[in-house]
Amino acid sequence: MANVPKFKLNNGALIPAVGLGGWSGTTLEERENGWKFMLSALQAGYRLIDTAYIYGDRPLLVPYSTCSWIMAGTEKTTAVAIKKSGIPREDIWITTKLHHQHTPNVEEYFQKSLDNLQTDYVDLYLIHWPQTSKYVEGDLEPTDEQGNLIVVDSPTFNETWARMEKIYESGRAKAIGVSNFSVKNLEKLLETAKVIPAINQVELHPYLAQPELKEYCDKKGITLTAYTPTGYKNVLTDPTITELAEKYKATPGQIVLSWHIARGVSVVPKSSNEQRQKENLAILDLDPEDVKRITALDRNQRLCNYANEHGKVTGWTYEQLGW
Repeated sequence: MANVPKFKLNNGALIPAVGLGGWSGTTLEERENGWKFMLSALQAGYRLIDTAYIYGDRPLLVPYSTCSWIMAGTEKTTAVAIKKSGIPREDIWITTKLHHQHTPNVEEYFQKSLDNLQTDYVDLYLIHWPQTSKYVEGDLEPTDEQGNLIVVDSPTFNETWARMEKIYESGRAKAIGVSNFSVKNLEKLLETAKVIPAINQVELHPYLAQPELKEYCDKKGITLTAYTPTGYKNVLTDPTITELAEKYKATPGQIVLSWHIARGVSVVPKSSNEQRQKENLAILDLDPEDVKRITALDRNQRLCNYANEHGKVTGWTYEQLGW
């Protein structure tokens, strides 16, 4: 089995530095068969699956977002894959997330996630986005006439975090954290937080290296996790990346994922290809100068979640998000 490195979180928990992203596709068939790629990943040596409540309900076509990875469901298929693997639950790290529409009812929807996952605890529970969207029965993604997510002022993420802390105190979430939080919003959160987030999961890759956020989180003891960690073909075909792939006799994806690990950033790449799943676990020891070369590719370019034609991402502007 692959020897996957682990990072120590601020609460002492050890998280696998490489996990499996839980997006399964955009159709009902793809979602229902998601357990197959999860099972192959577990058999390859993965011990972390990253999912979310919004992944576990139904296929979605989300007009307000530019990132297709949020359009499917895998909480329930995660449970299927773990059961079929025969691997003890305690040997697998499960990360799931609170949907932005469910922030007024954290306890209720946390329990629904536990039910979906067929477990009595998760290893990590994240606030998926800092904003709260309007509750509309039967519509997880209510949008206005322009196609933007309809957001509301209450509860604030400070109030939501207080509810997350209660779940953490109960022991049913072994760690809690956030996702898509900037330095600006982390500062606001820490004004009232009793528990410092263990993780901040954000879009991060060589074209979006997020040096200021990385420095801030390091100082606060918050581990960064990268989604869209390889940066798609945009990054994988970059001349610097392909040159280094030749130097190390590795794939471009292995170079980029190894760069993340060298920076102390955990990753959750999604792949349903068995060979690529194995490749993604093979982390290389990059020369420090090569790590610097990759970091120098930063151009503050978002490839997954970037503003739509109305200047909004999930209902908020860049200013509100602190991006």
